[in-house]
Amino acid sequence: MAENGQKLGGGVWKMRLLALMVLLGGVLVGSFVYSSEVGSDSRFPFKFGLDLSGGSHLIYRADVSEVAVEEVKESMDALRDVIERRVNLFGVAEPIVQVERGGRFAGIIEERLIIELPGITDVGEAIALIGKTPLLEFKLLDDSVIQLTDEENLISNGVTDDVFIATGLTGRFLKRAQLEFGSTQTGGLSNEPIIVLEFDSEGADLFEQITRDNVGRILGIFLDGEPISTPVIREVISGGQATISGSFTPEEAKLLVRDLNFGALPLPIELISTQTIGASLGEEAVAKGIFSGIVGLSIVALFMTVWYRLPGVLAVVSLSIYIAVMLAIFKLVPVTLTAAGVAGFILSIGIAVDANVLIFERMKEEFKGGKSIEDAVRNGFSRAWLAIRDGNISSIITAVILFWFGTSIVKGFALTFGVGIMVSMLTAITITRTFLYALGGFSYRRAAKFLFGSGIK
Repeated sequence: MAENGQKLGGGVWKMRLLALMVLLGGVLVGSFVYSSEVGSDSRFPFKFGLDLSGGSHLIYRADVSEVAVEEVKESMDALRDVIERRVNLFGVAEPIVQVERGGRFAGIIEERLIIELPGITDVGEAIALIGKTPLLEFKLLDDSVIQLTDEENLISNGVTDDVFIATGLTGRFLKRAQLEFGSTQTGGLSNEPIIVLEFDSEGADLFEQITRDNVGRILGIFLDGEPISTPVIREVISGGQATISGSFTPEEAKLLVRDLNFGALPLPIELISTQTIGASLGEEAVAKGIFSGIVGLSIVALFMTVWYRLPGVLAVVSLSIYIAVMLAIFKLVPVTLTAAGVAGFILSIGIAVDANVLIFERMKEEFKGGKSIEDAVRNGFSRAWLAIRDGNISSIITAVILFWFGTSIVKGFALTFGVGIMVSMLTAITITRTFLYALGGFSYRRAAKFLFGSGIK
């Protein structure tokens, strides 16, 4: 009996030491979250989405009518990448650019581009950032149109792109653009700027095929729907290079090269919706969210303490560690927090509390049955685990489905909710149990009945 008592006492002290380490770890994590937020030069600030920080929300419709169905996804991905490069070039902090499939427009599924620009509260400025990106297209003059051999005459007569046929060669295939100056007959340099375009491997093959099949025809080079050069194809051009020469000034050519290199749009886009959220509204939303969160957590903590007594106090401590860990994850990953994401986080807190309630109710039943505190804790966790596991797995599956198929707002909710569920399983099953085991050693007496009982009686 003495040996069993020694083993039991040694095990309890080991659990108490482990509980102390867990508690200190939670304090350190909480200190990191606090210090990294109040510091003026914090390396890990919270990153807030548009609805909490203010900025511009733009929705563009992409014209995919000239794109084969099997290439729509690839073209939209390329469009997204181009816009991302463009807004990053102008120093927009944490922009969000994503593709979204909408309803039907003109008989086809509508492809949309959602752009969020935090900190840009001037819609005109936001539209200008996107609108400066040129749409580069190569089109063949329709054979039914009277052939005009003079290139400048063709452009000056105001021939529009209606008489040109799309070839499928656009800025999507552009690898880089470079500014050069033409050479004179004597070998010197002229003042005429020439823009040399280099296509990627797919674009090079397409350009070679176009020139091979259309020798003698006019190939128009269009920028944002306007013809800037309409040369005649004299021979097959291989190697994936094309030149644009026209009435450019050196400065105009330089800017055009810059815009092409930082994003020639592979598809034409049309602005269909704008929304601006002021910085003051975002700050107000954050303040109200923090206040409501503190009030809600205080009520939950009060209920858990009053109803479940000592286990309730330990659950509140475990819940505090859970919140600190989640906030640290948001900072370190980092996760862009939106109002929907905060809602997902708060919901995961409720589920973490629910797991503790299941465990404590099972413990109460074991304790009333005459079991010791150690046995009641062990059996309570064992009996509650299956219900907690199944409930959390179903919640995680729901979060994955919402994240995979949802819109940007839904994804923000699903991400914080799913991560919160997984972390809550760690705190409810591991941390709370460690704290309860650390309280082992109570004898079955009145004090133990009160501390580990439940209810208000």
